[in-house]
Amino acid sequence: MDFSLPARVAGLLPEIRRFVAERVVPLEADGLHRPFREVEPRLAELRREVRARGWWMPQVPTRWGGMGLSLVEHGLVSAELGRSPFGHYAFGCQAPDAGNVEILIDHATPEQRERWLAPLLAGEIRSCFAMTEPGRPGSNPTWIDTRAVPDGDGWRIDGRKWFTSGADGAAFAVVMAVTDPDATRHRRASLLVVPTDAPGWELVRNVGVMGHPGDGWASHGEVRLTGCRVGAEALLGERGGGFTIAQERLGPGRIHHAMRWIGIAERALDLLCRRAASRELAPGDPLGARGPVAEWIAESRAEIDAARLAVLHAAWRMDADGPRAARTEISAVKFHAAGVMLRTVDRAIQAHGALGVSDDSVLSWFYAQERAARIYDGPDEVHKALVARRLLRDYAPAGEREDG
Repeated sequence: MDFSLPARVAGLLPEIRRFVAERVVPLEADGLHRPFREVEPRLAELRREVRARGWWMPQVPTRWGGMGLSLVEHGLVSAELGRSPFGHYAFGCQAPDAGNVEILIDHATPEQRERWLAPLLAGEIRSCFAMTEPGRPGSNPTWIDTRAVPDGDGWRIDGRKWFTSGADGAAFAVVMAVTDPDATRHRRASLLVVPTDAPGWELVRNVGVMGHPGDGWASHGEVRLTGCRVGAEALLGERGGGFTIAQERLGPGRIHHAMRWIGIAERALDLLCRRAASRELAPGDPLGARGPVAEWIAESRAEIDAARLAVLHAAWRMDADGPRAARTEISAVKFHAAGVMLRTVDRAIQAHGALGVSDDSVLSWFYAQERAARIYDGPDEVHKALVARRLLRDYAPAGEREDG
């Protein structure tokens, strides 16, 4: 088994790591706690520099202006970008735009690509993905209330969405709505591209997360659609194909998130080690000499290494055999990598004491914003149940085994 880095990114990763450390991380000191509009000009400057270096949108095929990296290669880059909250945005591969780019490339009409995909690829606009609803569990995307009904030569959409990431300032939303209520549960919904200036679209508020209000790219919007009218050209892909397309988006997205969490864990471990080596509890008595702190460091190193290999293996399996064949691996790394990341951040906070929970440290930002890692894209409990169910199929009596 070859554990060497793919040749295409072997020399690139140190350069990107240095760029993140020298150009992106310095933005955190005041940028994490300022309104997005105040930070955006500096991020736009970074984005121009990234484009000039040929690093823009690593996961997007070259014919669409990206680097054309495989899922494994992008995973390695994503881990470097994850070291800073601004890393993925600087490289144009932040959620939810990255996922929307993928489904627009695969399913958009030529007109949709010209109007929405082209400026999204250029970084001229942002987008959002509106699926989760206040009255329905996000873990069951087949059960939603938002309706889109034919209306003349278009559609009329009514419903409520929330935790629509990036809705504040987005030019358009990809909205999941029920178009065929009498169809089977996986064929009831469709996706529609909805301009955010369409009549009937309303951004009600940005939902705060653990005391952080969030705006712009980092927002989580509550949205109301009231008789929202769009043309027939708004339908993305085939009618009734919303669930299938959304699942296509989520598979690679879980790998992207998991490798980003590896980057966060690496940053937290680095801060933990720096603190352990430099902080003295008394003259000549470094924090790192204490047994529990040494254990935190060792455990974090082992857990991060194991998680990294598991995520890269899942990415390799997806590249080789497709997302369906890698379903078990994807589910496993989704909850495992999230847990490793959160444990490492927690240990680093503990080592920093009061500083760790203050806004003077990026650790508090990671802790508040990334606790949701165990919830979004499917809560841990759902993924664990899926992994167990698939493993137990092999132990069922002959004739009773089912695929699922």
